[in-house]
Order: sequence, then structure tokens, then C-alpha cells
Amino acid sequence: MQSIIYKNTRADFYLADCLETLKKLSSDSVDLIITSPPYSDQRKLTYGGIHPDEYVEWFLPKAEELLRVLKPTGTFILNIKEKVINGERHTYVIDLIQALRKQGWLWTEEFIWHKRNCHPGKWPNRFRDSWERLLQFNKTKNFNMYQEAVMVPIGNWAKTRLKNLSETDKRRDNSKVGSGFGKNISNWVGKELVYPSNVLHLATESSNKSHSATFPLSLPSWFIKLFTKEGDVVLDPFLGSGTTSIAASLLGINSIGIEILQEYYNIAIDRFSEETGKKNPVVEGKITNGEQKFSENQLLFLYG
Repeated sequence: MQSIIYKNTRADFYLADCLETLKKLSSDSVDLIITSPPYSDQRKLTYGGIHPDEYVEWFLPKAEELLRVLKPTGTFILNIKEKVINGERHTYVIDLIQALRKQGWLWTEEFIWHKRNCHPGKWPNRFRDSWERLLQFNKTKNFNMYQEAVMVPIGNWAKTRLKNLSETDKRRDNSKVGSGFGKNISNWVGKELVYPSNVLHLATESSNKSHSATFPLSLPSWFIKLFTKEGDVVLDPFLGSGTTSIAASLLGINSIGIEILQEYYNIAIDRFSEETGKKNPVVEGKITNGEQKFSENQLLFLYG
């Protein structure tokens, strides 16, 4: 294990099988788990691949330890996607969700990562995959969530839509389908920031070609902002090239990363040292005099 101190944070890196390392971690010690395990029968050249029929059985022992180490107020974010076999989607993700619920997890929410820059493709019976699941699980219904940390600009639509309000706009207008939901349009007048949806519009990153599958730095950053505060601990049991650890330290959060392959363990540590040694605008949105300043990547993310 190697620890790196960055400002007021500590990043621990473990070169090991995650199941064995998780067993050594204290119960109720982690505030957020965010990870992207090997998808079924993918990353064969690096991690060997797991057949979809065996995926649930392979993942559940790890999930049991994740449930133990997560605090009652913590959150588990799982990045995963179904595989196509013989012309149809396999159900291993759905099967896993059901198995995790039986294990004691609450399936609280599902986020969608829309990959803005997917290349076009042609298949005889489907279109290009341009999204992935980010499943949110919790131990209890009372978990920490800091929604104000991920608010976004209200957008140009408000300039015209809120200019002339009808009488209906000035009171709560309940849904006509009887869902119980409703809205009061006038509540948005004068607001510059609003809460986002559960669809994240993020481009994939091509700069990191050293790993077979890497998510953009802005992806773990968004969830770290939403579910942690300074001094908390984030865990990634399938660390890969270290993106989660980098995002955590840049946001003032401690991290634990576990990687089974020596090559990627070394890459993760090298990337961490490089990325934390320079100012990174992808995770540093600032608000000054009511005007939020973002990098180009962030603007694409925020506005979709």
C-alpha cells in the first residue's frame, strides 16, 4: 500500500484483489463508493472478462464487503452497462440489481451518463451505444446528499418563459395525470442556478490511452460533490488508472483505491502525481458575484 498526501487529503493506493483488501477495512468507514468494475466479457485483454451468466455470482461477495464498509449515511455509485449476446441484451445488470436488493441494498436512483462525443456506427439491428448506467445504492434512506453543490445555470429559456407569467404559472399546477407532481413556475423567477436532472452529458476522454476503459474526471467529480463533504472518504475498489482518486483529492476528499494489476496501479500513482501537480479546471467551478465560471468541458456538461 502506498499513501500520497495532497494538501489536506490522503490517497491510499492498494495493489491487491479488492475482495481481500475490503475485508481489512473497518466497518462503516467510507462515505462514498464510486466504481466501474469490468463489464461482462469485456476488458478481456486486461482483466480476463466475466461471463454474463456468472457476473452476479462474481460481484456479490464484493458487494457484501462494500455494504459493510459503507457508512449508514453513505452512497454507492455503480457504473455498469448491459452486453449484447446473440442479438439481444443480456439481463445480468437487472439480475444484479435484484440480487443487491436481496443483499440489503436500497436501489435509490439511476443516473444516465450520456456520452456526448460517441462516434457513429452501423449495426444491423441497433444504433450506437452512447449512454451508460450509474446506479445509486444506499444502506438507509437517510443518506448525505449536498444538492446545492451540483446546481447549474438556469439557462437562456428562462429569459422568455418567465417574462410573462399566466395566473396558472403563479400557483402550484398539479399534474393532469394524477401523479401527485406539480410545479409553480413563478418560483423560478430571479434564480440563476437550479438543480440538474439525472442525465449527465459528459464527453469521454481520449487523453488517457493507458487503460482499456476510463471514465472522464468530471464523472466521479460530480458524484463526489453531490455525496461528500471535505474530509470524507471515497472508495474505488476497481481503481484502474486512478481517476476517482485524482478527483477526490482535487476536491479535498480522502480516497482509497484498489487495483489488482501492477501496470495500472503504477499508472494510477503516476497520474495522481501529475494531475495533482497542476491546477485542473474540470473539478474547480467557482461562483463569483453570482456568475459561475466553468471550463469548456464543464459548460458542455452543464448545458447538455
